[in-house]
Amino acid sequence: MKYVIGVDLGTSAVKVLLMNQEGKVCHEVSKSYPLIQEKSGFSEQDPHEWVEKTTLALKDLVEQFDGDVASIEGISFSGQMHGLVLLDDNNQVLRNAILWNDTRTTEQCQQIYHLVGEERLLAITKNPALEGFTLPKLLWVKQYEPEVLEKAAVFMLPKDYLRYKMTEQIHSEYSDAAGTLLLNIAEKAWSNEICDLVGLDPSLCPPLVESHGFVGELTETFAQATGLAKTTKVFAGGADNACGAIGSAILTEGKTLCSIGTSGVVLSYEETKDRDFGGKVHYFNHGQEDAYYTMGVTLAAGYSLSWFKDTFAKTETFEALLDGLSEVPIGANGLLFTPYLVGERTPYADATIRASFIGMDASHERIDFARAVIEGITFSLNESIEIFRESGKTIDTIISIGGGAKNETWLQIQADVFNAKIVKLSSEQGPAVGASMLAAYGSRWFNSLQECAEVFTAEDKVYEPIPQNVEKYQALFTLYKDVYQQTKGLNEGLKSFRKN
Repeated sequence: MKYVIGVDLGTSAVKVLLMNQEGKVCHEVSKSYPLIQEKSGFSEQDPHEWVEKTTLALKDLVEQFDGDVASIEGISFSGQMHGLVLLDDNNQVLRNAILWNDTRTTEQCQQIYHLVGEERLLAITKNPALEGFTLPKLLWVKQYEPEVLEKAAVFMLPKDYLRYKMTEQIHSEYSDAAGTLLLNIAEKAWSNEICDLVGLDPSLCPPLVESHGFVGELTETFAQATGLAKTTKVFAGGADNACGAIGSAILTEGKTLCSIGTSGVVLSYEETKDRDFGGKVHYFNHGQEDAYYTMGVTLAAGYSLSWFKDTFAKTETFEALLDGLSEVPIGANGLLFTPYLVGERTPYADATIRASFIGMDASHERIDFARAVIEGITFSLNESIEIFRESGKTIDTIISIGGGAKNETWLQIQADVFNAKIVKLSSEQGPAVGASMLAAYGSRWFNSLQECAEVFTAEDKVYEPIPQNVEKYQALFTLYKDVYQQTKGLNEGLKSFRKN
């Protein structure tokens, strides 16, 4: 039997997955690492932590494996998008990585619009200038830490730095590069035009390869540290959302994914590079060659629920917290929640807005609040689906993965709010499976990623929308959308009172 490893470098932990040729998960190991949040809006990590914890996770995985390590033929990656890692001429890290959920760069986003122009930026990158993207981070460093940028020889994305430390080869690939605001999405090339307009040296941009591209073998040092064979082939990998799409078989026209992790995304496959959403949703290169996907983002999806649990039920499990969820009526007995704990991405791109509970009274119990949080997260994701439908896309079947796929009541809520059939997969490991599939395809086990998906993915259960529930949720969704406009000014006023 042959095997591959998928490495998912997430925001809070790295997960490594060993899969065999039959698409079965044989072993899984996860190691966590901390966020560094020195100021409000700042979110950083030490890249060395990624390497250290991944090394330990792979070592544990190999120790659990009772076969010949040489039969582990390939390894590939999924990674948190947009993060900025800067290396000097000796490929040494110059500062902590600035992460996707860092919101310090509002000023730099305005600079990009001034220097490039909003229309030209959308024409080249297919995306608006948002705080989470990589280019605003580069401009922040240029403005506030010029001595750091002067020493920089190359920028890297998180999983690409991890892969470099395993192979000593520097690359990026299109699905992650698409989230930098420096890639010409249609031409699949770094944009010298944008680099020139914002005053960055194009040589900072790493060489580009396909997600399934072979980029080298493990170094002797890394092989010894993990117990893996030095002959293990290393493949480029993809952005976490692209890998989540691959691992959920979102590989043909008409396929849509809802993934609820720390953030939440609604992602839909695109065959062409020229659809125009006017920057309302993201438009990225897929991990499948010459394919694309559109994506809307809720910044605090699963995070909203974990925040609620940690604040009001810290010692309890999620199962205990949600016990009785199905018995609470639609609308949580007149309670609405907007999941803007850290601002919002789609459709508002607002770093100042914050969350609200609307309609509280003395009759509400904790489970009503829990139901309202779950409905609010789902409403936020539905705003992305609404944009897709308004553009002419048909969204009638959605694969649901992540935290939202772990609770049957929440899966039915998704079906009713989205007014679409919701499919739960029989074995759902998200982006780590997509990374494993890229390694399997790169190792030439299959002729295509679609062929690989037929072996590595399978449907488990389908949830159909219930017409009377759909009608109630449509009325509630109209009220939900009003909350943003009604609280926007209030939150702008409250900004000066927040912790710095």
